[in-house]
Amino acid sequence: MLNTLIVGASGYAGAELTAYLNRHPHMNITALAVSAQSADAGKLLSDLHLQLKGIVDLPLQPLVSVAEAAKGVDVVFLATAHEVSHDIAPEFLAAGCVVFDLSGAFRVQDSAFYRQYYGFEHQYADWLAKAVYGLAEWQSEKIKEAQLIAVPGCYPTAAQLALKPLIDKQLLNLDQWPVINAVSGVSGAGRKASVTTSFCEVSLQPYGLFNHRHQPEITAHLGIPVIFTPHLGNFPRGILETITCRLKPGVTAQDVAAAYHAAYDDKPLVRLYGKGVPALKAVVGQPFCDIGFAVQGEHLIAVAAEDNLLKGAAAQAVQCLNIRFGFPETQSLI
Repeated sequence: MLNTLIVGASGYAGAELTAYLNRHPHMNITALAVSAQSADAGKLLSDLHLQLKGIVDLPLQPLVSVAEAAKGVDVVFLATAHEVSHDIAPEFLAAGCVVFDLSGAFRVQDSAFYRQYYGFEHQYADWLAKAVYGLAEWQSEKIKEAQLIAVPGCYPTAAQLALKPLIDKQLLNLDQWPVINAVSGVSGAGRKASVTTSFCEVSLQPYGLFNHRHQPEITAHLGIPVIFTPHLGNFPRGILETITCRLKPGVTAQDVAAAYHAAYDDKPLVRLYGKGVPALKAVVGQPFCDIGFAVQGEHLIAVAAEDNLLKGAAAQAVQCLNIRFGFPETQSLI
């Protein structure tokens, strides 16, 4: 049995993570923590997330001392802001904990990336170099040995799962950059109140044109340039990405299907569509990424759908946990 601490448990992803770990037969939740300044400190998690009443009635404890919080803890999940993870992850790592960080603080091994896209100077180049990017279907061998796993962003997870098999099999004409149009529900912005993400104010709209921080994350890990345009949709959760690509001459739909099946037939949390393409209703509340595609001539449209809070965050973190410690990959997820 592994003792685990969840920091940032009050948020949407943190609550989903807590629910998964609470029913995990090999995990013991020792505490749920929030920042010492949080208005949620002292409240029960189940008072904030009513679906957990009678299931996880644990208090949210203020994180005053990392050293104290780390005592007796084997595994730490950080569902915290990027700059918070940046500051506290190294302290938990120094205490010998295995850390799964759901923020962007250790996803890209380039300190200039953090200066440009996250607005802070990265102070831990050594841990940045050691961190393993937790795209579970593609990094399992490295995850098995890692002490720090940087769980990918929600948009990058769907984009990479859809594109990586095609790039690895060299099916794409990369003279035409893949164009990723992605729509996310408002839960991706977190629980903190804001007029721009208030449900009554949200209207389908693109944002972060050419400067969203997930674009360089996608590019860094795919190894190719892409055009990435995120949209905020007026629905609670889920991500749908429509990706337009150019195939090399002579590449067929059968070649594309074969690449996807070779990559994912043994991966339980990616579901492939033989006909048609996925819709959000298939994945909301589920830990899967669903992928479908269509081909016309040299043009390919791939569609990937996932729950941004699950495969895009909490479910992938638990999937990485299972890989890291040798548990069944879908333990507690399905």
